[in-house]
Amino acid sequence: MIQGSKTIGNLLQQRVNRTPDNNAIGWIEGLEVKHLSFAQYKKTIAKLALGLLKIGMQPTEKVSLFSQTRKEWHLLDMAVLNSRAILVPIYPSYLGHEVDYIFTHSDSSIMIVEDNKQFEKILPELEKWKNLKLIIAIDELPSESVKKIRNAIKFHTYKEVLDVGSEEVKNNPDAFDNLILNQRAEDIASIIYTSGTTGEPKGAVITHKGFATMLSNVVASTNGAFSEKDVTLTFLPLSHVLGRADSLLPLAFGIESVYAESLEKMVDNIALVKPTVMLAVPRIFEKIYGKVMEQINNGSFIKKHIFNWAQTVAQKYFDKLDQDLSPSTREIIEYKAAYAAVFSKIYNRFGGRIRYFVSGGAPLAVEIIKFLRYANLTILEGYGLTETIAPCFLNPMSKQIAGTVGRPMGEVEVKFAEDGEILVRTEAMLTEYYKNPKATADNFVDGWFKTGDIGEFNSQGYLRITDRKKDIIITSGGKNVAPQKIENIAKTKAHISQMVVIGEKRNFLTALIGIEKEAFIPDLETLGLSPNVTVEELASHQGVRDIIQKEIDEVNTELARFESIKKFTIITEEFTTDNFLTPSLKVKRKVVTERYKATIEAMYQ
Repeated sequence: MIQGSKTIGNLLQQRVNRTPDNNAIGWIEGLEVKHLSFAQYKKTIAKLALGLLKIGMQPTEKVSLFSQTRKEWHLLDMAVLNSRAILVPIYPSYLGHEVDYIFTHSDSSIMIVEDNKQFEKILPELEKWKNLKLIIAIDELPSESVKKIRNAIKFHTYKEVLDVGSEEVKNNPDAFDNLILNQRAEDIASIIYTSGTTGEPKGAVITHKGFATMLSNVVASTNGAFSEKDVTLTFLPLSHVLGRADSLLPLAFGIESVYAESLEKMVDNIALVKPTVMLAVPRIFEKIYGKVMEQINNGSFIKKHIFNWAQTVAQKYFDKLDQDLSPSTREIIEYKAAYAAVFSKIYNRFGGRIRYFVSGGAPLAVEIIKFLRYANLTILEGYGLTETIAPCFLNPMSKQIAGTVGRPMGEVEVKFAEDGEILVRTEAMLTEYYKNPKATADNFVDGWFKTGDIGEFNSQGYLRITDRKKDIIITSGGKNVAPQKIENIAKTKAHISQMVVIGEKRNFLTALIGIEKEAFIPDLETLGLSPNVTVEELASHQGVRDIIQKEIDEVNTELARFESIKKFTIITEEFTTDNFLTPSLKVKRKVVTERYKATIEAMYQ
């Protein structure tokens, strides 16, 4: 369907011509889902595009967008891209100095902020931004905030841009279609900054052709599994490349993308929207799994017994399927009974219509994938990077192999360097790092992009990621240890929320353990602790240490001796995007180890 379409505008035009009356995007107001049809969707984008051009935006100009995920984010994104300007997403969790780096480095001249909270973050930076000529606020700002903007900078609200654009559309109905005709495949569409687990973020330059090829690869590798009848609930940060890919799926498949109110309201939103497809990152699935296991562990003896029986039955059933064998009649009947008694309740929590979850951004524990599969929740684990415009590998719909990220998508090519690093070649790729020729040269070899990940193919041609090249720990004994493998096993335990493995140039491994109070609520009485206990009190309690030690011992049984954790320290700071997590919820290892340098040294004395 999208063969030969190499610009976002072409894809939009093609989709609107094909399904003008179908729902394109939705959002939630009160307890109701509102919709825009594809025809209305295009008209809204046209108004915003012409409005932006009228108030001063120029083609090829850089426009920074600093907002939470919401429908206006996506509509503005589409308006900027279709005007041949360049969108620069900024994570909504970023602080003023982080926004300053991206706005300045990208040479942006327009800033779109969501609301007064985000405006207050950038206010101290405004005097430094000599390029800044226009600020647009999605929500109304208080008049006292607007007064703080210097006179040389124009200010408009989202509604004003829409109103100006409405007049433009009336006066020149063909103007937007002409903008689409003028787009070129090689036009820069966006500069997406990496989330910076190490060092300063780098700006990946993405063309229209790059986005269009990514969508074409998704279509080619999903073999008709997604259709115009599908509905997705979009909640990932649109400033992250996976969330951005999610927001563009309506163009490729004609599905409806409904924007969640917030991450906090996601459970309620799922019940209302009843999505059939959802994209998420592993931390979401880890939370779901942890919640279910907590309820089971807090349940009666009979409930635990039924759950354990159901798990055993489901494991036997799916083990047969994985070996391409047919389960026996008895195994089929037992699994159906287990599903009815236990797993259907988990499935129905997601609205009762989910066909596929797509997981990316980081590895997901095999145990969690298998557990959710028992509940008829199929997880298609994939792999990609900011530089590959999100997915370049995906587990096929026909057969998923837990612990792998599937096969190359569409025209993606792959090979391995001598040290096992995965090298990728595709048109769905950055063209360069913005203003960073050294990083561009360092990350490409003869047209192949060096992903920084270590991996291998299994016998069926599915890719298995073993670790990040830069995260590999080399012990003083010369052993290579992949920390993510250990950390993923640990996060399936009831009381371990986060783990960071330490051991570079050391003679044994240690770990920093993050905990959450909620996980210990069932244990408080046994431990002799008050319901008002703090995380700090939990961390220093010997009984809590004993519980964690028992779980560490369980983790160690699944590891080689040189991989086992010998010592640990419980840390009390919660892992959030404000401290130790990137916006895509990956751990910033260097930040953690720097913060806890003295604690780490103490474990080796």
